[in-house]
Amino acid sequence: MTTTIPTVRPAARRSRPGNTLTRSTLGKTSGIGLGITMLWFSLLVLIPLVAVIITASSGGWSAFANQLTNEQTASAILLTIRAAIVVTLINVVIGTVIAWVLVRDKFWGKGLLEVIIDIPFALPTIVAGLVLLSLYGAESPLGLHWANTSTSVYLALAFVTLPFVVRMVQPVLEELDTDVEEAAASLGASRFTTFWRIILPSLAPAIAAGAALSFARGMGEYGSLVLLSGNLPFKSEVASVRILSAIENDNPEGAAAIAAMLLGVSLLVIVVLDLVQRRMVRRG
Repeated sequence: MTTTIPTVRPAARRSRPGNTLTRSTLGKTSGIGLGITMLWFSLLVLIPLVAVIITASSGGWSAFANQLTNEQTASAILLTIRAAIVVTLINVVIGTVIAWVLVRDKFWGKGLLEVIIDIPFALPTIVAGLVLLSLYGAESPLGLHWANTSTSVYLALAFVTLPFVVRMVQPVLEELDTDVEEAAASLGASRFTTFWRIILPSLAPAIAAGAALSFARGMGEYGSLVLLSGNLPFKSEVASVRILSAIENDNPEGAAAIAAMLLGVSLLVIVVLDLVQRRMVRRG
């Protein structure tokens, strides 16, 4: 009598919902591309940032704090942060309105306006400062003598950061389906309610992204302020000018400390806006 012993095979692993094992593999070409990307990113961004932080902390945290608590330095940092916040809030409102007009309205000169909005991107910042100085300087044809005042800082930042929110919101607004708005209107919703409950949640991620770019640009702006603000201590001196002054006075630790402070504030704002953007996307 022959006894047959059944072969026991391992049970096949079943995939369970919520417990799916995913494996990410990179091909040779993708691996090379990733390596080049990380190398380029490290050389341009990561290593310089680490070098700035190391230089800022080379004298210890007490020296770092002393650099930032200097009255002139603290005044320049506070003016920079305040101006960047105010200008960003203005851009959120005005930039969204401009994007709305460009997408939803038809009027003569629309193409010209599209080109003019991008001028701050293409124009060298020192040229932008000269243009603003000719309009708002001592010989202003408009009668607005804002040069060498704190107002000039807000003006220059508003000029160089104008396109960010507009160009982030515009393509999203173009893709919105107007049928939903028409349906809401047919159900008795007012135009304000339709905008607040339907359109704005769809635009919020783009607005947040544009605001982050606007704030970061405002924190580091230099060229447009050199001629217009006059760089007057405790009045119109911004952090970027203060960094240059520290370098000229052979104080690299002080310059790095201010730069690290601006970097930290910018990263904090960008992270907060990114979290808001992600939350709005999930809700949408």
